Amino acid sequence: MSQHVVIKQDVSPGGSQFVTVRIGPQLFGLPIEAVQEVFVPDHITHVPLCIPQIEGVLNLRGRIVTMVNMRRLLGLPDGGGASMAVGIEHKGESYGLIIDSMGEVMMLDNASREANPTNLDPQWAGLATGVHRLPSELLLVLDVELALARLTTDRAA
Repeated sequence: MSQHVVIKQDVSPGGSQFVTVRIGPQLFGLPIEAVQEVFVPDHITHVPLCIPQIEGVLNLRGRIVTMVNMRRLLGLPDGGGASMAVGIEHKGESYGLIIDSMGEVMMLDNASREANPTNLDPQWAGLATGVHRLPSELLLVLDVELALARLTTDRAA
């Protein structure tokens, strides 16, 4: 059985809340309004002839969830296994974004958001809508819409 946490959405004026996740060495922030829940995926069923970025599907409390391997989507080598997943809904479909680890929910000032650095990997820049400078590293703001759109683009290629 999957363990899960439901994310509450409470955004203050002038700031945005992000659910922080780590994919490979990089810290990403997902806008909290895009995140429904966080869960530990189990019993992922492989789907034949799927693109490599789709890990498979699973049944999460009666819903069929398409599991997206975010490492593969970002061009990173596979990690040690699916430890956590972030549940989102997009165009009426449920998706689980497989991540390496879960961070915290952070409130960041909209004024501190910067454009993507020019030296950011183009594959990553195509999924990030900006960055926030944290004391020890950059947080890339992940655009969930762009990430899922890349799945259909990769399939058509």
